[in-house]
Amino acid sequence: MIRFGLGDGLVFPAPSVILMEAARLAVDGEFLSGALTTLTNWALGLLVAVAVAVPAGVLLGALAPVERAARPVLEFLRPIPSVAVIPLAILLIPVDGLMKVGVIVYASVWPILFNTLYGMHDVDPLAKDSLRSFGFGPLAVLGRVSLPSAAPFVATGVRIASGVALIIAVSAELFAGGTAGLGVFVVQAGSGNRTDLVMAATLWAGMFGLLANASLRAAERRLFSWHLARTGAAQT
Repeated sequence: MIRFGLGDGLVFPAPSVILMEAARLAVDGEFLSGALTTLTNWALGLLVAVAVAVPAGVLLGALAPVERAARPVLEFLRPIPSVAVIPLAILLIPVDGLMKVGVIVYASVWPILFNTLYGMHDVDPLAKDSLRSFGFGPLAVLGRVSLPSAAPFVATGVRIASGVALIIAVSAELFAGGTAGLGVFVVQAGSGNRTDLVMAATLWAGMFGLLANASLRAAERRLFSWHLARTGAAQT
């Protein structure tokens, strides 16, 4: 649009300029340090979310009374936009890094929790009954049937949560600032009217998300090819 004159009057850099700046950022030590900070917070938040949400989803899926009791609370909390939690987290958590990781955990828990829960509901009851008929107890049924059957759903939840976590990681930096991070770099570039750097950093954020999604999707296909063959289509 810029090249064909459709963007006359807009203060916006040409795509070639954005790509050039993105290439320069790839060897910029300050930018790489900030990107590493963001990705570290992203990874920590995602790992904590997995450690919390998977056992919680298994527990709720295995114990129907517990699920019924917890459902109202979960359905109340889930629709709250994660970005809206950031100002509250800034007030409640004085440690900058801990605050950002905490918000990432909150945002990432929901896709993993509910995908785990749906996976537990999708377990073939005949398979569980067959194992029980051979004298296996509840824990054996859980370990031999329910968890393997729910694992592809958990993996999909983690993949979805990875994208959400990256969005929140950058958003928390945009809101709270700090000394380093992709969001901090964007704020600083914007305050200097460097739209080219803002767009270049945004391009890198998108690339990180794309790489994370592609890696997790490849892992899903490799580990759970049997599930894809059974359902007849790849999970989105």
